[in-house]
Amino acid sequence: MKAIVSLFATLLLASLNVLAIDIKPYDAATFERLRQSGQPVALHFHAEWCPACRAQERVFKSWLGDASMPGTLLVVDYDKARELRRELGVRSQSTIILYKGGKEVTRVGGMTDADDLRAVFKGEW
Repeated sequence: MKAIVSLFATLLLASLNVLAIDIKPYDAATFERLRQSGQPVALHFHAEWCPACRAQERVFKSWLGDASMPGTLLVVDYDKARELRRELGVRSQSTIILYKGGKEVTRVGGMTDADDLRAVFKGEW
């Protein structure tokens, strides 16, 4: 009986993690696929040398496994993605662009407060 309960608990936790935010490096094909599907997806223009970016990263990593934060966060290398920055009009590192239903819904920069970032991702900003 204990084995069945343990297996059930493991499966339940695994299913919750599937719903939780997924963080991965930016890839144009992945971004387009997610955006076109209408799933929530955010771009985080991150620079290793940026203190605000590192603070944002800590907040985002704290959301791993949190089923209340669904969607995908694609981390864009700010220094290398010059063409994408130009295309999207991104002028500074630590910019976050959130897409829902295939469209940009929110854009913020420099925000590091965990509650404010959560509000942005939930569409309450």
